[in-house]
Amino acid sequence: MNIFVSKHPLVQQKISALRQASNTSQAFRELTDGIGRLLMYEATLDLSLIVDNTKQVHSPVSTYHPVSIATQHALVPILRSGLGLLNAASDFLPHAQVHHLGLFREESTLLPVEYYNKLPQKCTVDECIVLDPMIATGGTADAAIKILKTWGVPRIKFVTICASRQGIERLSKEHPDVQFYVAVIDNELNEQGFVVPGIGDCGDRLNNTGSS
Repeated sequence: MNIFVSKHPLVQQKISALRQASNTSQAFRELTDGIGRLLMYEATLDLSLIVDNTKQVHSPVSTYHPVSIATQHALVPILRSGLGLLNAASDFLPHAQVHHLGLFREESTLLPVEYYNKLPQKCTVDECIVLDPMIATGGTADAAIKILKTWGVPRIKFVTICASRQGIERLSKEHPDVQFYVAVIDNELNEQGFVVPGIGDCGDRLNNTGSS
């Protein structure tokens, strides 16, 4: 199985708080960031390390060989709500490239529409971590993954806070080579394509626009 649902009690507590319609945008941003940090911890547990035996670095009491991450990463927030997870991800991987993808879901068809893509012509990273707080039908996530695969990235991880069961199982089946890190899976997807109980419109709630 390529779906990893967090079992951390703090994640579950923060999800419960995040769902509340009464949250201010500041509170929603802080909770999103906190959940993002806990998910990034889980998404980076399998990173490979390199020990540089050719160098010695001084600690206060001795010397040691420095350790670094072996792989090159890119963080890919899906605009605009994916930006809510970017600070957390950047703190975990401060040397990662950051590439933005602009995708939105057309309201009548629920199909993804691409409006921004400035990926370099050549892929120079080993792994992309896609950031999007919500997976509903899975259409936007599917489009982003396909864009990155066409770009040529060898490995993709997807970090999301709330996913519908229908959407995440669809993505897992269509992209068995992608790892999905999820805070919570909700069983219901309504006729408008919203996850129930869900966490609302993340873009609006993060940016204090529209109605929540």
